[in-house]
This record gives sequence, C-alpha cells and structure tokens, in this order.
Amino acid sequence: MGECYYIGVDVGTGSVRAALVAKNGAILKTKTEAISIHNPKPNFYEQDAEEIWQAVSHCVQDVTSDVDEKSKIHSIGFDATCSLVVVDINYNPVSVDINTGEKRYNIIMWMDHRAKLEADFINAKGHKVLKYVGGRISLEMQTPKLLWLKKNMKKTWGEAAYFLDLPDYLTMRATGKLSRSLCSVVCKWTYICDGASQGWDYDYFSSIGLEDLSKDCWNKIGTEILPPGSSCGNMTNEAASALGLSTKTVVATSLIDAHAGGLALVSAHATCQKDLIGRLGLVCGTSTCHMCVSNDPVFVEGVWGPYFSAMVPGCWLNEGGLSATGALVDHIIKNHSASKDYLE
Repeated sequence: MGECYYIGVDVGTGSVRAALVAKNGAILKTKTEAISIHNPKPNFYEQDAEEIWQAVSHCVQDVTSDVDEKSKIHSIGFDATCSLVVVDINYNPVSVDINTGEKRYNIIMWMDHRAKLEADFINAKGHKVLKYVGGRISLEMQTPKLLWLKKNMKKTWGEAAYFLDLPDYLTMRATGKLSRSLCSVVCKWTYICDGASQGWDYDYFSSIGLEDLSKDCWNKIGTEILPPGSSCGNMTNEAASALGLSTKTVVATSLIDAHAGGLALVSAHATCQKDLIGRLGLVCGTSTCHMCVSNDPVFVEGVWGPYFSAMVPGCWLNEGGLSATGALVDHIIKNHSASKDYLE
C-alpha cells in the first residue's frame, strides 16, 4: 500500500479539530478552529452548519498542507456532537431560530433544552421504545426536538426535507449521500437495533404525532443505516475541492463525539472483545459522558441504553453523564474574582 495517511475530524461544542494520522497511528499534525454558538434566549442553543463545514475545510486543508500527493490520504472519519441539523431538498439550511427565522441557524444543539414539554409528553406515553433510554427520553434527544419543531415552527417543518444528526450531516456534505450512522440513530433517535432485527418503530412515532416521518421509507430521518467506521462513499468533487483532498479519499460512517472517545478508551490495550467488558470510559468536554459495554443487554432505570453495536460492534452500550461539567468549570473560572490575574 506504500505511504498512507488518514484524517480524523472532531466537531465539538465550541471548536472543530482535525488530525493527520500516519499508517502506524502516529498523529502527525493537528489544527483547531473555534465555532460560534447562538443563544437567543435561555435554553435555546443553535449553530450554523455552513460555518461548521467551513471550519472543517480550513482544519483539513491545514493538516494536509504538507502531503504532496492527496491520493496518499486513504480515508477520513468524522465525529461530532449529537445536534439536530435541518436542511431542504437541496441540502440548504432551514431555520430553527423561532425569534428571527435566520436560515443560517439550522442546528438545534445537543444541549438545547427547548423541548421540555415535548419530552414530558413523550414520557407520559410510556412507549416500549423508552426501555432503551433508561425509561425516560431526554429533552436533549432528537424526537422531542422534532416534535417541538412540528408544533412551533410550521414553516420550518414544511420546508424541511431531511433531519440529520450533525455527524451524519458531515458525511453527507463529504459524499453527497444521505446514509445515517447506526451510532446516531440508535442512541439519539429511538431507532431500534436488538441484534436480531432493526428499524424504526412506526407505533412510537404515530403515538407522539410524528407519523409523517415514516413517508417514503423514513427518508427524512434515515433509510440507509450503516455501522460506524464502514465506508459510506468517496469524496465528491465539490467536497474534495473544499477540503483540499482527492475524490479517491474514502469517507467512514461517523460516530457521535463522545462515542468516538468512548471507543478509544474502552478499546485501549484490549487484545480481544472480553477485554472491553467492565471498563468505564469518561469522555470530558463541555459535558461528561460515562460509557461502558457488555456482551448482553443491561437495562438500568435512568441510564441510557442498552444500545446494540452503537459504539463497539457486537456489544451493548450503556451511557450516562452530566450535561454541564466542563461548561460549569469554565463559568466558575471566568466569574471568579481572581480569574483576571490568573488568566493573564
């Protein structure tokens, strides 16, 4: 195969990071670029998908600037926050900003809490799919947010052709294809995968008033579901030009950012699958996520999961955590009376 490189792209809450990685796993170069957060009122957090894609482009161009032949870059993988992206039939942004209607704000962020009433409504139904999220769905997951959009932004609901998790939006921008990652849809969208069968539960969506999403084989939220890490296509001409890569570069099916970190942590120094069991990974950033895998499904009230093959193929994942750990530390530091002296 000769000289070969790989690119990893991580889109966190406040920044985009890219790394150029050698065939032996050595990290050769990294680049970080900040991205903005729009907070129009309490509990509403939005982002601009185009701004994020531009930051991805800048970071990838930077880390690959010394690679003379772009065809040597074999593949690229994305992870990102589990935020909800809304686009029209031409993949253009559709606004989620109820205040201004600005189209560029087409992402409801993972930490957005606007859908509390919708989450309460869904939980009151007590549908069987909720057993896979610890018995109660979080307002940070996608179906409460979709229901909020349908109830409160009818123009957006009518214009929206596709709803994607941010990691899947990035692979769509790279390949032009609308595949979804099993990681995203199982963990945040109530897609059922139990090891024997998988699919969307029409009864659940019908019971909460989102049955229209089932049209055209669930095309708006995901018809082609792929395992994380598998190929979802090659770079399009447009994406290759934007990122400074070759159309020969293979794009890997994405992971949620915490799950990419969880995969690395529970897999570190493991030589076989049994080594993964019993390890607890803590992925820390704006939030902290606790993740562990098991051979058999473990149902725990208040703990998300079990999710089959969402992080480690063939294993069940359970996860929990806190939404504002790193953010809280930042808040305390920035507002402390002595912070000015120490930050200088």
